[in-house]
Amino acid sequence: MRERPLLLIQDELVDYEKAMERMADLVAERQRDERPDTLWLLSHPSVFTVGRRTPLDHLPDPARGIPVVETGRGGQLTYHGPGQLVGYLIVKLGEDEGIVDYVREVELRLVAALAELGLSAERRDTPPGSELLTGVWTTETSRKVVSIGMRQSRGVTSHGFALNVDGDLEPWHWAIPCGMPEADMTSLLRERGAADMTKVRATVAAAFQAS
Repeated sequence: MRERPLLLIQDELVDYEKAMERMADLVAERQRDERPDTLWLLSHPSVFTVGRRTPLDHLPDPARGIPVVETGRGGQLTYHGPGQLVGYLIVKLGEDEGIVDYVREVELRLVAALAELGLSAERRDTPPGSELLTGVWTTETSRKVVSIGMRQSRGVTSHGFALNVDGDLEPWHWAIPCGMPEADMTSLLRERGAADMTKVRATVAAAFQAS
């Protein structure tokens, strides 16, 4: 992987729609070269987010009481909530890079971070003829621990990844995550029996050369 140091921004719990407004500002600044490549680490209150092509039958029952918000990223439905580490990546791609290339880099950096945290994980190749398969799965249990959905605009990336650390996994069962009915979503806590968000944040930041 190429050297790609990032500026690190950290917040705790930020409302999803307010975060989208700030992310748009960060992207515009990067497009104008008014800020360096940036990693923003944060968490969200409980919310389901959906891509433009998410089928209606993948959505949760409204009676669950968790808002559903349409988003401009790639991918389909995902869940955000306390105990999950979200990373938004505002990065200007090189002339020889596309968004798929960068998503693969993001996967590999997260695999490295999880290895540092004691969890063996892997990215997966997309089967021929299938929609782009993104994310990170545990090696031993084949459960999905990281969701990824990104886009680029005028050469700058936005959105990013969601790593399940120690939050409630039950909401994942109320919808179809990532367009994969068979996906078994997991967390560091479920896999390792313990998880320290402070350590996870530091380890993920280091994997992305962010400071």
